[in-house]
Amino acid sequence: MKKNYYFFLLALIIIIFSCSQNNDESEYIPVSPVTVDLSQVPYPKLSDYKFFEGDLKNLNPSLNVLPYQPASSLFSDYAHKKRFVWMPIGSKANFNGDINALELPVGAVLIKNFFYENVQPNNEIRIVETRLMIRKSSGWIFANYVWNAEQTEAFFDLNGSNTHIEWKDENNVIRTVEYRIPNEVQCITCHKTRATVNGESVTVYTPIGIKPQNLNFNYDYGTESKNQLLKWVAQGYLESDFGLPSEENTTINYEDTSKSLELRARSYVDINCSHCHQNDRHCDYRPMRFAFYETGDTTNGLTNMGVCVNTSDMQDFPSELDKVVTPQEIDKSMLFYRINTTNESYRMPLHGRTLIHTEGVLLIKNWINSLHECN
Repeated sequence: MKKNYYFFLLALIIIIFSCSQNNDESEYIPVSPVTVDLSQVPYPKLSDYKFFEGDLKNLNPSLNVLPYQPASSLFSDYAHKKRFVWMPIGSKANFNGDINALELPVGAVLIKNFFYENVQPNNEIRIVETRLMIRKSSGWIFANYVWNAEQTEAFFDLNGSNTHIEWKDENNVIRTVEYRIPNEVQCITCHKTRATVNGESVTVYTPIGIKPQNLNFNYDYGTESKNQLLKWVAQGYLESDFGLPSEENTTINYEDTSKSLELRARSYVDINCSHCHQNDRHCDYRPMRFAFYETGDTTNGLTNMGVCVNTSDMQDFPSELDKVVTPQEIDKSMLFYRINTTNESYRMPLHGRTLIHTEGVLLIKNWINSLHECN
């Protein structure tokens, strides 16, 4: 009888312990360590946000810090980029059309890291800067962080600076650049737009890359490959009541030579030029309109790209550059001239590069040479 009692007691203890374990597991909910106190940001150090776990330089995202990538990337002196987005628990972005940046909630942060591989003399990775855009109730603010030489921390700095980098490219050629970390004014130039608020025209800031047209393709998340917009929905970062952009409204990777020359050229100028060359943007006084949705129209698309558009109001340029784009004549095309120079008085884009983008210049050259003559 006593033996049976002990067996019963042991079984009861095992059951209670097992139930206790199961209850603990079912109640456990992982919590992201990220902290974004809008009354305190920008923080003095990148690590203060806790966007990344482990060694900071590994850029290993913390829970709910989601990587993303646009189809085409703005040229930034051959720097590579790793991008992430974070949003407060329970908040979602709103879809605002294929061609407009997703409307992120208050408290959201866009995180873009700029780095080079095979940096000399030790063929190491060097992260140069991390740019944040933080959504406050009053609008977006900028917060740039410059990495130290030890690659252990990045420190808040919106004053701008230059840093020398020597790296080996994919062709084993040693390249050098005086990489320019932008100041706040330069950030504003590219991200500003005019809007009407309470009947008054005001300047606001907006992200560039997070448009549905740029995210409508599969991204490798390590554990799965998934359309980025659907991943944002699954993550709880985006409302689900929208349709994916059509193929006609989706930009492509301009480096993809399997795509048509026209699509590649349109995608290139969209990501590199359209944030200034749109209505209510920095260069809206120029006749070109480089947004992807404005260059595909059979009636106005080529005109928006500058094809056969006169340059009579552009002073101090060689006289033969009488059109923005002269079909089959790159030496008479203002667009080609300005992307093929490092002279700060003439180069385009205005900010973000000090080197010539050899591959991009070749793409635009081939596109211009594929065009027909002006009527």
